[in-house]
Amino acid sequence: MTEISLAHQRPQGRAAPSPPPEGGKQAWGGGPALAYQPVEVSPPGATLRDLLEERDWTQRELAHRLGRPPQAVNEILAGKKEITEDTALELERVTQVPAQFWLVRESHYREYLARVRSTVAARENLPWLEQFPLKALQDAGVLPAGRLTQAFKQALVEPLLRFFGVASPAGWKAHYEQMQPQFRRARPARQADVAAITAWLRMGELHATRLQTADYIPARLQAALPAMRALTTQPPERIQRELVRLCADAGVALVFVPALPGAQVSGVARWLHGKPLIQLSLLGKWNDGFWFSFFHEVGHVLKHPARAIFLDDAAAGATADMPEEEEANRFAADTLVPRAQQARLAALPLEAASIEAFARDIGVHPGIVVGQLQHRGRLGYGHVLTRLKARYDITPRTAQH
Repeated sequence: MTEISLAHQRPQGRAAPSPPPEGGKQAWGGGPALAYQPVEVSPPGATLRDLLEERDWTQRELAHRLGRPPQAVNEILAGKKEITEDTALELERVTQVPAQFWLVRESHYREYLARVRSTVAARENLPWLEQFPLKALQDAGVLPAGRLTQAFKQALVEPLLRFFGVASPAGWKAHYEQMQPQFRRARPARQADVAAITAWLRMGELHATRLQTADYIPARLQAALPAMRALTTQPPERIQRELVRLCADAGVALVFVPALPGAQVSGVARWLHGKPLIQLSLLGKWNDGFWFSFFHEVGHVLKHPARAIFLDDAAAGATADMPEEEEANRFAADTLVPRAQQARLAALPLEAASIEAFARDIGVHPGIVVGQLQHRGRLGYGHVLTRLKARYDITPRTAQH
């Protein structure tokens, strides 16, 4: 049984605390570290109070010099009242300390207060966070590594919000609730974990923004099918590189994202920023399932509406009862084993030599023939001829920038 690794790109070195804007070098964060935050930031009024002591001024004298009520000065010193641009200029005239200094101190203090409020909110957002497969997201580099204690989970709320590109759990819910009507689930009962599915989709989105693709031309994608199919027999190191290139030349972004627990999605076809995106997880890892999933998604791109998001599971097979799924299944099966050869396949002797000879004749990997025989019920999934299949995996590797 052949072992094949399909590597997805990962950035070099330690990553920033959160994923970069779309189009940046990182795919989805690449193992973000938790950012340093000071324990406490004093208000700019504390510095102003020190100046008063140095100059032996009272609060009332400062109020007179500023032309402000004493109460307003007291609130500035206590950090209750913000130092505005106008106030900063007045303080510059009175204290000879640049206005920029006061504005920067004020900005740092207000940011600190906002982060304190955010920390309090993070505790309240733990139920939202715990919907997601946190350990798997850590392993994939989406979230910082660390033992998943309650205290550490609280620190993960911010990185997860940044990963999704939303300001709050309410923002996540609003964004993905409006997306869900577009979902076309091959197996609705098993594809009900919206948190896991949306995390997996987001990983693909961020990865796809790094790919350069041509304008999408359906005829070019159709014309590339024989070259794509021929890759089933190629050495493992060529498969991903060549398949991604062929798709990109036709205007399709192809990305590989490891499966997440609960998502139960082997592949998805959707449109992102006006271009088709195919995302594969290698769920199941057998090469026959991988190629069937790939051509199934190509079928969706070529034949079905751009507004839909097709969440597929290669294990669903003929159980998928949506017309679009049935059509994509037929497209994948006919691409892998042309209709003119299917009668021969139906009568093929169940022995390794016959399967390998048939595979050579039609130009595909023997594992694909075994998979088609199993799908037709002629071979059990535990049959000894399963050894003719290959195993694929997604193995992280360092990207070259």
